[in-house]
Amino acid sequence: MTRVSIREYTEAVRGRYLWVSKKEKGKILDEFTEVTVCHRKAAIQLFRWGKHTRAGNRRGRSQQYGAAVAGALRAAWEATDRLCSKRLRPFLPELVTILRRHSNSTMNTEIEAQLCQVSPSTINRLLRPYRWLGGRHPFTITKPGSLLKRAIPIRTFTDWQEDHPGDKLRPIIAAYAWHSTYQE
Repeated sequence: MTRVSIREYTEAVRGRYLWVSKKEKGKILDEFTEVTVCHRKAAIQLFRWGKHTRAGNRRGRSQQYGAAVAGALRAAWEATDRLCSKRLRPFLPELVTILRRHSNSTMNTEIEAQLCQVSPSTINRLLRPYRWLGGRHPFTITKPGSLLKRAIPIRTFTDWQEDHPGDKLRPIIAAYAWHSTYQE
């Protein structure tokens, strides 16, 4: 069955389900789960809620910081040359008072108080839409490609040579022997 046909079938059966006894509800649920191959609890929810979906309502906590706070935070972030959130957070109270005094007249005391208590993770969440705007990317000195791979020597198991006892002393002994032969 398609979703549309399940929805139509649910609408047809809902009227009977809501106004019958518990025994009859069980029989209707058995019939519905057989026909639609739907879990029993899911069928109960379909009969109870029906068209009243909760798509419009957001789940979880309501937003604490609005668009005005995000705009003020963006202004402070740009003023510090896009400082990371963990370094920006301790600097925000001082920076907000300076910005309010000099340039941003739309910032009121409520927005200032909210900016002073915002956490670094919330700063990251609020600034996410603005991170890549403006064409600035993080600085890097590595170059992609094979140039770097060719520049780094990699030793494999075939190149490996074990040092034998006395290998490091051979040049010293040879130099001493050469020196002693010409000194005589």
